[in-house]
Parts: sequence; structure tokens; C-alpha cells
Amino acid sequence: MGLFDLFKKKPAPEAEPPEPAAVPPEQTEKRAGRWKKALNRTRAFFTAAFATDPEGLVDEEFYDEVLDALVLADVGMELGTALTARIKDRMREEGFVKKADVPRVLRAIVAELLGNVRAPEPLDPAQLSVIMLVGVNGSGKTTLAAKLAHRLKGEGQSVLLAAADTFRAAATDQLKVWAGRVGVDIVAGQEGADPASVVFDAAQAAEARAVEVLIVDTAGRLQTKKNLMDELAKVVRTVDKACPGANIAHVLVLDATVGQNAVSQAELFNEACNLSGLAITKLDGTAKGGALLAVVDRLKVPVLYTGVGETPEDLLDFDASEFAAGLLPD
Repeated sequence: MGLFDLFKKKPAPEAEPPEPAAVPPEQTEKRAGRWKKALNRTRAFFTAAFATDPEGLVDEEFYDEVLDALVLADVGMELGTALTARIKDRMREEGFVKKADVPRVLRAIVAELLGNVRAPEPLDPAQLSVIMLVGVNGSGKTTLAAKLAHRLKGEGQSVLLAAADTFRAAATDQLKVWAGRVGVDIVAGQEGADPASVVFDAAQAAEARAVEVLIVDTAGRLQTKKNLMDELAKVVRTVDKACPGANIAHVLVLDATVGQNAVSQAELFNEACNLSGLAITKLDGTAKGGALLAVVDRLKVPVLYTGVGETPEDLLDFDASEFAAGLLPD
């Protein structure tokens, strides 16, 4: 279950929960196609490794090629070595001996790794829910804030945006444009204003208007700058004080193009605000998606959202099995 599921309106206590709607096959195929397109660059490394003599028997030289592909895909040497060892063990346990069996085994291992995370905290539907988007400059927080607002509004939620990125030139104007485009209200301050004060005003406005979800677009910051991370912690404390009892989620927005630097970002942002989950953006560009595996393996936090384009609709709920299928060749 992801945060989107938790944010959906709950049926009245006396109402029978509706039967889950069957997903049309064409919708499933469309999602699978979008994952494959988004992960095309990463999949190319594995396709090359598995293309030669697929009916041949696995050996140490072949496993070295698999490890090389994992490292090239930005998984990292440490996790790549561990995954290669797990492939060997699984192949032996299942009695597989052909190179053609390795992609299927690795897909299962990747899906397990991404699914072996703590679940999001249950939400109280009677309380305000706050999604704080955090991350470095240029990771795509502002665009993601708009996409989230668009999605949640479409599911019947009342949504308010908070423009707490008061330092980046035109950041507030950009979010205002998005707010108008997706049809939600926004609370903003002056350029250079204290981000915590903007968040406080937005939280009060959300409470006064009985808004169900407040989405906070925070200022981008380098995770290595202690003063900036301390400021983020101040914003987090402000939300806690302004919204007692609220459902608060801290979502780290990761740019898929940054590679192994994503691991450092995740660790330091987790120290600053105890991350609830991750959002991965820009998979539709030149990114290599393997770093996501390293982040999840290190922190055990769920991936919630994936951005695969620039329109409000270009937001996918993360699915570990779909990601694994898109990552590796058939």
C-alpha cells in the first residue's frame, strides 16, 4: 500500500467497502510500456550482458558480466556484489543452469528488495494530512507537488499547496502557475521570506479551510550543507507544532540522473526529517535507475511515486514488480 491508498476517502462506517475494480488489460499494458520506456537506458546494460549465448551454461565469467551490468546501471559495487551472490544462490536452489534463466531470477530478487520495506504509517482520515517534499535543487519537487495535487484532487480530496521554496528565483511563481493549471489553492510568501513562516501560514490556512491534504514544496538544499539541513529540520518542527495530530509524510524527491549520489542524499535527508518514502523523477530522460535499488536497500523506505514526464498525468504509483519487469529484458 502506498500513500495514495491511504489518502483516499474512507467509506462511512456503515457502508460496505466497494469491491476493487478490475484493471483493464489495456491499462496494465500501457503502464508496462511506460515503465519499459522510462527504464530503457538502464535495461540496455542488462540486455547486452544477457544477449550472448542465452542457452549457454552460467559460469563465473558470466556472473562477472552480470556484476558489471549492475555497476554500470548505478546499483553500486557493494549492492551489485550482494545481488550477484543472491543470483548464484537462487539459481542453485531452483536448479537453473542456463544464462537465459538469470533475467527471470534477477527480476524476482529486485522485486523482493524493493518490496522489503516498512509500510507507510496509517493515516487518520479525520485529521489534516501533510506531504512535505524535500530534496536537492533541481530534483523536481515543484513539478511533483503539482502532479500530486492533480492526482489527489481527482480522487476527491481537497488540496492546498504551500510554496515554501522562497530562495530559488521564480520558484513561487512556478508553483502558482501549476496551482492554476491543476485548479488548487496556494499559500505563498515573499521571495526570501522565512520558509518556516510560510509553512506555518499554510498549515493554519489548511486547518481553517478544513483542507484534507497540504502539500509543501520546500526549498532545494545540498545535503552536505549543515546550515541548510538544520533549516529543513526547523521547517519540520514548524509543521509538527502548527498541525498537532496531523498525518505528516516526509517524501524525498530523487533525480534519477544523479546515480550513486542519491544514496548520500537519502541518508542525510533521512537524518534531518525521518523519511516516510521516496519519489523518483526524470526516469524518462537519460537516467540509470539502478541507484534506486541501493537507496531502498540502505534505508528500507518505500518508493511511493515515479515521475515519467512533464504533464500532470505523468505520475505513476510505484510498483516493485512493474519496475523489475521494466528494468530487465524479457
